[in-house]
Amino acid sequence: MTYLEEMFSLKLRRAVVTGGAGGIPAELAIGLAKAGADVCLWGRGTNHPMREAAAAVRAAVADSGRVADGDRDAGAGRVEALTVDTADSAACEAAIRETEGLIGPPDVLVNGVGGNQGKAPFVEVDEKLFMEIVDLNLMAGLVTPTRAFARYWIAAGIKGSIVNMSSMSSYKPLSGVWAYDAAKAAVLNLTEALAKELAPHGIRVNGIAPGFFVGNQNRALLFDEKTGELTARGKSIVARTPYGRFGDKSELRGAVIFLASAAASGFVTGVTIPIDGGYLADNV
Repeated sequence: MTYLEEMFSLKLRRAVVTGGAGGIPAELAIGLAKAGADVCLWGRGTNHPMREAAAAVRAAVADSGRVADGDRDAGAGRVEALTVDTADSAACEAAIRETEGLIGPPDVLVNGVGGNQGKAPFVEVDEKLFMEIVDLNLMAGLVTPTRAFARYWIAAGIKGSIVNMSSMSSYKPLSGVWAYDAAKAAVLNLTEALAKELAPHGIRVNGIAPGFFVGNQNRALLFDEKTGELTARGKSIVARTPYGRFGDKSELRGAVIFLASAAASGFVTGVTIPIDGGYLADNV
């Protein structure tokens, strides 16, 4: 095994990626599996069945892992999937047991559940929708699955690694997405708080903060559907991103591999890594 493999190989690691049918979580799952981890995708499967999500990730891992003679990269991990509502504590606890049967005891949790619905002035906020978005991003996206895993790992003596999904809005509020702003600010806060709480058990808690990546949820906000040109919001984001472009989802993989590897980041906890093309560094 080379030095780089010793540092960054995820062989023998077993990762759960929640929200695994979504664009960014699926991309992270591809990176983890290519690095050697066995991966179990968790998701509600409402719009995208989890069996299909796992098949898509497997295909991406196999395709990107082919070598010159056409053989599949034997170093890639397995990819499985479960239909799980991460807002339900009992469902998360049952899914951990099911995951053990599929890939073995999980020791990495990537909290990928999240999303937003709409944009409005504050005086027009729908309070019911506000709470639904907070529940999705904060409770289902962090609190409920993390509590289930923390209990499981502490009882089993597993030194696990958690990677939370923060956001640019954790640092700077984005206009009109009030509930999303509030929930993602809380994710950043709880990442630090949990890092201290769980450190005595050898459990690390970190996060990544993706900048602006084009996906199904935000495409209409960034591009005019009729012309394909950037919207005013899209132009503003690119103008405030020193790299002058949106990110490619594959550019998120490396940070998660680093945070999942105990050899590479075993003394790293309580940090959130912005992957934003310099958005947070922009100034005048």
